[in-house]
Amino acid sequence: MSVMWDLPDFDGHEAVHFFHDVETGLRAIIALHSTHLGPGAGGTRFWHYENRETAVTDALRLSRGMSFKNAMADLPLGGGKAVILADRNRTKSPGMFAAFGRMIDSLGGRYVTAEDVGISTADMVEVSKQTNFVSGLPVSTSGDAGGDPGPFTAMGVYLGVKAAVAHKLGRNDMEDIHVAIQGVGSVGGGLARLLAKDGAKLSIADINKDHANAMAKEIGANVVGLDEIMRVEADVFSPNALGAVLDKVSIAHLNAPIVAGGANNQLATPEDGQRIFDRDILFAPDYVINSGGIINVGLEYLGEGDVDEVNRRISKIPERLTAIWEQSASSKLPSAEVADNMARSLIGRS
Repeated sequence: MSVMWDLPDFDGHEAVHFFHDVETGLRAIIALHSTHLGPGAGGTRFWHYENRETAVTDALRLSRGMSFKNAMADLPLGGGKAVILADRNRTKSPGMFAAFGRMIDSLGGRYVTAEDVGISTADMVEVSKQTNFVSGLPVSTSGDAGGDPGPFTAMGVYLGVKAAVAHKLGRNDMEDIHVAIQGVGSVGGGLARLLAKDGAKLSIADINKDHANAMAKEIGANVVGLDEIMRVEADVFSPNALGAVLDKVSIAHLNAPIVAGGANNQLATPEDGQRIFDRDILFAPDYVINSGGIINVGLEYLGEGDVDEVNRRISKIPERLTAIWEQSASSKLPSAEVADNMARSLIGRS
């Protein structure tokens, strides 16, 4: 593997930690991008990577995204991310998460974790037995912040999609607006349910075909193949699976005037933001539209509000997106670049 700081996605990261627990077989990477605003906060991803280089790249990209996300959400938190390198069967054990908790604790509070792809609230409970630097735990009192961040992320994406439709299409309702949703897990599925209640027309795709079919039956959506969803003629394409789906080839085939979804790191390269802009497609920067989850678990960890405060802050996502789109139009710069410039300034890297 290349020297760490020579990797394309190394962005002045403060630290990258590699851990291995022989007893449980746990292998994990924790990347800290910035602690300028506070401890690096970001979830743990449990995923099978084909090679370690891919895992490192994911940790680097995700941790940088968390720096930007937390800054733009006005949270006193920096950016960090952990990836656990799962085997092909995604084998878990309480001992594995106990070991992971000890690894987090060894960093002395520089990194605070919560759920991400492949991780449950129950997994975080096991982690919390070894360290206090964890969030996304079960809510003990009704109305408290915390618990599964997925529904809060979905709500923020939903509000962002509505804001994009209002900004680009001049529509203040979602009746018969066609949204093509890639990935209907915790976030994409929550988004689909909310849009269905508004009367939107939905096309969905998911790697789990049985789940996609069940979701379609529940909400009256149309199921399409994973290789088709990005080419569906729609009003909105909403990526809610894994990242890097927007590249030179896929952008050329997009058939929607809006891209707004909850997946992290949707752009494969920085140049892809320009490609979307050149096609006059309105793009919602992912770390702005999908910040609902970190707002929830961030306030839980900080002890700075209840669920009402979480929802109040999530309600500001459309306002932030609109400000980015307006500056993009006036400066003739891609919205992704505008958002990055704003975020870098907030973390002292302008």
